[in-house]
Formats: sequence, structure tokens, C-alpha cells
Amino acid sequence: MYIKKILWAIALIGLVIFAVIAYYIYSAMFQPNTKFDTEITYIYVPSDAGYRDVREQLVPLLDDIESFDALAKQKKYTSNIKAGRFAIYRGMNNNAIINSIRSKNRPINVSFNNQNSIADLAGRISSQIEADSIELYNAMLDEKFLKQNNFSKATALGMYLPNSYEFFWNTTAEEFRARMLKEYNRFWTAERKAKAEQLNLTPNEVMTVASIVYEESKQKSEQPRVAGVYLNRLKIGMKLDADPTIKYAAYQLPKYKNTIIRRVLNVHKKINSPYNTYRNAGLPPGLIAMPDISAIKAVLNPEKHNYYYFVADAKRIGYHKFARTLSQHNNNAREYHNYLSSKGINR
Repeated sequence: MYIKKILWAIALIGLVIFAVIAYYIYSAMFQPNTKFDTEITYIYVPSDAGYRDVREQLVPLLDDIESFDALAKQKKYTSNIKAGRFAIYRGMNNNAIINSIRSKNRPINVSFNNQNSIADLAGRISSQIEADSIELYNAMLDEKFLKQNNFSKATALGMYLPNSYEFFWNTTAEEFRARMLKEYNRFWTAERKAKAEQLNLTPNEVMTVASIVYEESKQKSEQPRVAGVYLNRLKIGMKLDADPTIKYAAYQLPKYKNTIIRRVLNVHKKINSPYNTYRNAGLPPGLIAMPDISAIKAVLNPEKHNYYYFVADAKRIGYHKFARTLSQHNNNAREYHNYLSSKGINR
């Protein structure tokens, strides 16, 4: 009888211990364990992160980090960290959190537009994915890659078409570059290549003309007409005389760093640079900025006309006046220069 009581007592104690352990396991796995107020939050796990790095991000997000630690160890997450961007929803339990951060890498939308240089683009992208700006810059200007894909340092910017793209946050610089090359090749369909060929331009040259068109006019309705002017000039061997190329050439010089040229003067037109289209016939070596898709399409589908000149319209800021003859153009230019002078814009 006495032995039976002891056995019953041991059994009861065992049940209590089992119940405590079961409750602890249940709590560790299935009880809500978040303390943020928003519906969803994200953690960003770098490629070289260890559990300590992940834990550091989770501490301010969880009510009970110790119970998470215990379950993470039991589920071997502590030795199997995955890089990426992971979602944690309000009210999630430890089990769901671990399942999310080890297998549900969430993509992000990476967007960029109208960057002035590869350096600017690298900086813009590095603010959105894990790769840093130096890694991106070096990958974008890698000479072997550029040569293999018919680019040069002067034309490299043309490979990156401004838009919004879906990437994983932990994308490397090389992976980003490869995806952009894929998008570039997808853009250059057989039809678009044929249009470029009809214009006696390569895709790289189309991008260069588009960069000038875009810097001249942000008005999509006007860009095909501006493109037509430059293509007309190229066709007869006339210099482009494009003000944006002058500004680009000037900004490469220490004298003009951190300045804004609002009025192109004769002194600017004398700058010795292959990008100075007032001094040099034909196209400059490469892009002067990243053109919008609309400007690229404008070059491939230019307005057919007999205009060879244009100047900003003083009465419709943002638009231009076009002319067929130099005398007409001079009259238009005089009107615009008088407008600049009246506003005190002398440089």
C-alpha cells in the first residue's frame, strides 16, 4: 500500500513536470511573442550574419527573447542563418517567426531614374539592396564585362533602363548587373534594333542621342520633335551644337564642380572635350545622363520634319521653339536670351 502511494506520487509529480514542460514548449512555440504596434515589420539579415546579428534585430520586436532563443536552438536555426529580408507580423509566435526568417525571403521593389552617372546609380541602388556602392560601381564598370557585352565606360550607363524592378534584398552587385543586362536585352527587341539600323545608329548610339534629348526636354510630347532635329543634323553632317553636352563637359572640370550653369556662354563652348558638340562633329563618346524610356522611344520613333534648330520658348517654359532656317532660329534665340537677361540670368 505504501509503495503504491509512492508510485502514485511519483506519477503525479511526473505528470506535473510533463505538464510544465509541455506548457513551456507550447508557449515557446505557439504563444504570440511580438511587441510592435504595426501590422508588419521586417528584419534584414546580411549574407555574413550569425545568430547574434539576427537576435540583435529581434530583441526590440519580441516580448520574450529567451523563449525564442530556446526554440531557435531546438529547430537548429541558430546554425543555419539565411540572408534576406523577412517579414514578421504582429501576433506571430516563435515557431511562425522562425519559419518565416529561415525560408521566406521577401523581394523588394528597386527603383531608379535619370541618374547622371554610374557613381550616382551605384549610390542609388546601394540604398535599396545589400550590396554597397563600391561593389556596385566596380561591377558596373568591370572592363571584362563591358567588353563582352559591347559596352565601354562611356556607354555603360545606357545598360540601365530606369524603372522599378523586383529583387531580393541580399542581391549581390554581380547579380544586379546580370539582371539589368537581361532587362536591357529584353528591351532591345528585333523591331527596335531594326529601327536603330534604319537610323544608321547602334543601340549604344541611340542611348547617347536619347540622353541628349532627355536633357533638352522633359516633355514627352516634344521629345520626338527634338530627336528629329538631332537626327536631321546627323544626317547632313551638321554639328549637334547641343547645350546639354556643353554642360556635361563643363561639369567634368574642377572649375565648374558644385555649380549650376543656367546659361550657356561662348566661354563654355570653347571647352576642349570630346563631349563638346559645338567643337566636335557627330556624337559624343557616350551618354551624358540616364535617359527616360520616353526619350529612347522618341529617338527610335522621331517626328519627321525639316527643323534643324530649336531654342527654349520664353513664353512656354519647358518647351521649345523650332526653326527650319538659321535666320528664324536667330530671331527665336534673341527672344529667349532677352528673357534670360530680364531675369538676371547671366551665367
